[in-house]
Amino acid sequence: MNRLISLLLFAALLSGCGAEVSPPTDSPDMQSPFTGNPWPEIRAERIATLLPAAMHDNEIDAWILICRENNNDPLADHVGCENAGGTAAFMFFLEGDDLTSIAVSPSGEATSLAEKEMMDEVIEIARGTGMWGTVESQFERFSPRAIAINTGRSPIADGLSHTQYASMMDGLSTKWTSRMKSAEPMIRSWLSVKLPQEIAIMSLAAEITAQWEVEAYAAAVGGVTTDRDIADFLEAKMAEMGVGDGWAAEQNPAVNSGRDRGHSHPTNRTIQPGDFIQIDFGIRVHDRWVTDIQRFAYVLAPGETEAPADALAKWEAARSGSRAAFAAMKPGATGNEVDRAQRVILEENGSLPIMWGTGHPVGYWAHDSGPGLSGGRLGQELSMRPTQVLKPGMTFAFDGFHSWALTDSTTKTLSVEEMAVITEDGALWMTPPQEDLILIHSK
Repeated sequence: MNRLISLLLFAALLSGCGAEVSPPTDSPDMQSPFTGNPWPEIRAERIATLLPAAMHDNEIDAWILICRENNNDPLADHVGCENAGGTAAFMFFLEGDDLTSIAVSPSGEATSLAEKEMMDEVIEIARGTGMWGTVESQFERFSPRAIAINTGRSPIADGLSHTQYASMMDGLSTKWTSRMKSAEPMIRSWLSVKLPQEIAIMSLAAEITAQWEVEAYAAAVGGVTTDRDIADFLEAKMAEMGVGDGWAAEQNPAVNSGRDRGHSHPTNRTIQPGDFIQIDFGIRVHDRWVTDIQRFAYVLAPGETEAPADALAKWEAARSGSRAAFAAMKPGATGNEVDRAQRVILEENGSLPIMWGTGHPVGYWAHDSGPGLSGGRLGQELSMRPTQVLKPGMTFAFDGFHSWALTDSTTKTLSVEEMAVITEDGALWMTPPQEDLILIHSK
């Protein structure tokens, strides 16, 4: 599919969710292609279509979130309680295939909730009064066997504070608290699958992310440009288009021309002939969806026109690991099988061991909820857990690694990071992958 056709497809997909999309432009007066706010419609569809499936798959009959102002649940704006003032309960009940959504909200905010018609029912309670009696009456009404609450090891799913949990345990009868369990598996199932409209938005954002990284390298000069200069170039692009950071601003973009530094801020190191330069960069669009893509370049010595054979061999080894992982990413595969496919290539190409997993879900956060592409180290038995299974609609950022020792006993690692979505037929690139090592000339 060529670029124009793919962008037209993205635009067609997005037209149904209220977003205006146009292809990126190289014009200095570039306008953002991410206008409008598609989230309300997408959120409603996610709740109506994907949430019941996630609840059913995880044997959940009811899900309750407790929302409040200032320090709200990480999933508040995924269910519509981002504007909570006084403490409110958002409840979802599944009966067969039918989902009923109910908000128990203090007066004031309850009026706005009812006007927005996001929830099937809004039950207003007087401000300053306890809500647990009203919540319990809804449990009596629907009689759920399994009630999910937001506790778990993942910060995304661990939104219930200690005081909220204590209040819940004190305010509800043991008839209901004894039926409560962590919502984490259900949340993982729900968030990990993206709608076609979301995939279209993320794919366009991924294309722009990668394009800017290539442009940043095109402006670099060996012996002159610093890592910080490259980061400044990308930050200016973000400001011009009005998009946000894919993760913490201080470390986005991470630009590194020296030894391995992990996730870190760019320094004032001047790029030198023989350097491999890493850009790890992500943008946030519509204040919702993020990208996570890396691009690599090599700094030529004055007079050189191509990278030395040894440098190209390292690049090709990293790229081959990426392609092995991509080939393994298909419905029904597990994340550790994908990781194992890459680690076989690592060993074949003589790479040092890699501490990081091959990849991770990406979407609402750079490290989103869903199966990790990890746990496939050679010599250990693969654990085929249901939570590791890849399904259509899941989106990932994943790396092709190759690492070697430097003369000062530190290491340098290539981590060719791309984005892909799982389809019924296997993985699909969300933007064309980097095939060739980018070359930077020196002054």
